[in-house]
Amino acid sequence: MPKQHKTIPFDPMIHLTKSLKNPAFKSAYDALEDEFSALDMLLRARTKAGLTQSEVATRMGIAQSSLARIESSLSSRKHSPSLSTLRRYAEACGKKLTIQIN
Repeated sequence: MPKQHKTIPFDPMIHLTKSLKNPAFKSAYDALEDEFSALDMLLRARTKAGLTQSEVATRMGIAQSSLARIESSLSSRKHSPSLSTLRRYAEACGKKLTIQIN
């Protein structure tokens, strides 16, 4: 009989809260605030529209894997989606892309 493993719950917010007490981590995290915010807004728009990645990708005329790369690129900084791509994403979710500088 295989050995049973106990599931260990992971709450990323608890980990983040602890990590933010480290000044170096907090400084690096704060430097990425605009990217985290942009990703959060995109994911909220998709969720609020009740759409999956596949549905948004279809509306944009791209593959689901491409949409996954767009969403992950905002947090990884490996690629910066163009404004045109972000506009198409927003439109696929029934939203309009606006940019604001505060």
